[in-house]
Amino acid sequence: MLLCALLGLTGCAAAEEEVSVVATFYPVYILAENVLKDVPGVTLSSMTPPSTGCLHDYQLLTSDMRALGKAKALLINGAGMESFLPDVTGQFPALVVVDCSQGVELIAEEGGHGEWNAHIWLDPQNAVRMVENLRDGLSALLPESDALIQSNAAAYIERLMQLDAELSAAIEALPGKDIVTFHEAFPYFARAYGLHVCAVVTTEPDEPISPRMLGSVIRQIRDAGNPPLFSEPQYENSALSTIAAETGAPVYELDPLVTGDGSLTAYEDVMRKNLAVLETALGE
Repeated sequence: MLLCALLGLTGCAAAEEEVSVVATFYPVYILAENVLKDVPGVTLSSMTPPSTGCLHDYQLLTSDMRALGKAKALLINGAGMESFLPDVTGQFPALVVVDCSQGVELIAEEGGHGEWNAHIWLDPQNAVRMVENLRDGLSALLPESDALIQSNAAAYIERLMQLDAELSAAIEALPGKDIVTFHEAFPYFARAYGLHVCAVVTTEPDEPISPRMLGSVIRQIRDAGNPPLFSEPQYENSALSTIAAETGAPVYELDPLVTGDGSLTAYEDVMRKNLAVLETALGE
């Protein structure tokens, strides 16, 4: 009887073991935590720290592989953002991979990190599709929590749709539509709201900008009538200061939502902050 009791306790412990779900980086984590809100028996983590930023040329660490070895599912941005994915699936063939980019209309990359621009989350309509992909993948992984996952996703999608309508109305009313961005983070945002990216300062945000590249960008900006420049909080922006001094174009800051505090409302908070910046920069 004692043996049976011990076996029963062991079975209960196994049944109640936490399911580990890993998101590759910050924006995927933010969307997933809304979908998994209050879902029991699940641990959601981000493979990379919330200060990492985009996964351009990211190299897997030993700690990443350990975390993935314990995980049931890996939630990826997709669209080529996770260039390390073949190494992961080769090492862990049983790992469930949920690709958030499925069904998103991709924009071709212009001289950057792959065939497609991977910054899909910066269009709230794309974020809705990403949430739908997360909902479907996580419901299949956790069928016992399907109702709660569906409810969470529906509530979050409603918030994202409200945000999209708010951004659309406000940006449509702005007299200015031309912008210059630090790197190619905002094509999806620009496409969604009728903005025109006149120039991009660099395709490799972590690398120094050569004098030749700087001169080319300055000419493009002058030809476009010196529209506002937008830096990003994750990157050093001395090049933008130089460009501003040469052209007279003002410098503002847009956040591509790749770092932050991890709050449930982080996506909406950053997008509304970006809207306030655009209203100042383009509203004159």
